Amino acid sequence: MYNLPGDPAGFAQYGRFNNPTWDAVEEILGHLEAAPAVAFPSGMAAISATFFSLLKGGDRVLLPSDGYYTTRVLAERFLKPLGVSFDLRATTAYLDGGFDGYRLVFVETPANPGLDLCDIAAVAAAAHAAGATVVADNTTMTAYGQRPLDLGADIVVAADTKAPGGHSDVLFGHVASRDDAVIAAARDWRKLSGAIPGPFEAWLVHRGLETLEVRFDRMCSSAETIARRLREHPKIEAIRFPGLEDDPSHALALAQMDRFGFLIGVTLASQEAAEGFIDRCALIQPATSFGGVHTSAERRARWGDAVAPGFVRLSVGCEPVEELWSAIEQALG
Repeated sequence: MYNLPGDPAGFAQYGRFNNPTWDAVEEILGHLEAAPAVAFPSGMAAISATFFSLLKGGDRVLLPSDGYYTTRVLAERFLKPLGVSFDLRATTAYLDGGFDGYRLVFVETPANPGLDLCDIAAVAAAAHAAGATVVADNTTMTAYGQRPLDLGADIVVAADTKAPGGHSDVLFGHVASRDDAVIAAARDWRKLSGAIPGPFEAWLVHRGLETLEVRFDRMCSSAETIARRLREHPKIEAIRFPGLEDDPSHALALAQMDRFGFLIGVTLASQEAAEGFIDRCALIQPATSFGGVHTSAERRARWGDAVAPGFVRLSVGCEPVEELWSAIEQALG
């Protein structure tokens, strides 16, 4: 609660409306995005705010078929009954078929968990020509690895639970846009729906953002080293990492990404091989999240993602790279 005089204009009024710690973390997020940002209690809260503040019955949405699955579940469970229809399209084929009739085009690149890419600038240009708004989920890259707003996207959403928070101890998210109407709608949705972050969580993300640049640099550099070594390991049947020259998305990654990220997709022979690898590695935390200072991994097929049973999403952390590689090599052996 706030001390509030008889005329409340110009004063902080109520904890659901505003909070000085939100203001502080939004200032940093806005600086990184070079755009106003609105904080939310999770990445999905940020995505939900974008959908429910902008869409109405009769609108159509395009979603990635290989992106984070909860976005699709949200659309099926809650948008569809409200008369908002949606279609699915693979990330690598996002330009195929055009964007006529869509109110909102949602891209996620690199897609989680398969790490396919789409051309943000080309999608934005084509979608805008068709009258659509473009939303980019930038969770896997952060503003240090990729800048969707500079590439033409209208809105960025992200789960700051991952690398921005960075310490695996907070849920958080944000919406950023250079469109004042979008930001006003997101703030109204937050205030009226009650989808507000706690001030302590905002403080934890504020703390994490202070070291994001150095952590992200370490994680991306280590991931490049480890991906090249994994590519040559006999136990690895397939690998996805945009920084590898033979990755199908490498040329596009060079064009639109500032770094190649810290996520590596590795495929082992079977479910048992994948789970055994994760369990045996002393420096891998088994977790259904990523972006922390500690390396983590998960066999994503257990959630129904369209990946091989032995596919592992490996999130490289901040451990000394040679020590981390030694632990990974021992676990694979």
